[in-house]
Amino acid sequence: MEKKIGFIGAGKMAQAMIEGMVKSLTIPKENIFVSANTEDTTKVIKQKFDICTTLNNRDVARFADILIIAVKPGLYATIIEEIKNDIKQNVIIVTIAAGITLMDIEKSFGFQIKTIRTMPNTPSLVGEGMSVICANDYLTENEIIEVEHLFQTFGKTERLEEKLMDAVPAISGSSPAYVYMLIEAMADGGVRQGIPRNQAYRLAAQAVLGAAKMVLETGKHPGELKDNVCTPGGATIEAVVTLEEKQFRGSIMTAMDSCTNKVKNLL
Repeated sequence: MEKKIGFIGAGKMAQAMIEGMVKSLTIPKENIFVSANTEDTTKVIKQKFDICTTLNNRDVARFADILIIAVKPGLYATIIEEIKNDIKQNVIIVTIAAGITLMDIEKSFGFQIKTIRTMPNTPSLVGEGMSVICANDYLTENEIIEVEHLFQTFGKTERLEEKLMDAVPAISGSSPAYVYMLIEAMADGGVRQGIPRNQAYRLAAQAVLGAAKMVLETGKHPGELKDNVCTPGGATIEAVVTLEEKQFRGSIMTAMDSCTNKVKNLL
């Protein structure tokens, strides 16, 4: 890809995205330009990825054909006010923050602008991200595909209607935290039974990884896969019954509702 990619913000998510792009060789290093708040961060980024960095957001805005704004939701309006007179005419603005709508971006700029709203997640750090994408009406299909290709350098992508985007953090953006809690709890249970902790973490994490791959690669319903593990009168069904009695599934869905409600009230 010959497009020039700019990042305003260089936190963990931005770095995961940059790493995927650089490792995939999808974008020449000289076509990536990043701004950050501090000199220390720019030095880290430059040393880690061998790309150009700056403390000046406007420099990145002037450079980019695809401009990824990778800052906290509350900073978007300030950043856009700073850069809106410096962007290229046909730039594509990409957001990665929860709660920021396509209309929010257009209102902040004060004119029609090509915008893609995304929600990536932290497994992007290991190339297994899940990014959900929606775009406004000013982009062509080929432009959307170009951005999808960028995001596919560090994971998978799905498109959703924007009206569903506030629900995405609960199911893919924030959900790794729930899974980490599950792995931690499983490991603690193993330790309780005498399994060394390091091995317990590996056993639990690999079980979760394998189960997820079974869902994705077999295409079978999770309930069917669960049933296949539950031998009649066996140990697994005893565990499943206990989880149901403790409202395991209901607790997760309630937590997801809490997450979604928070996203809708971030700004």
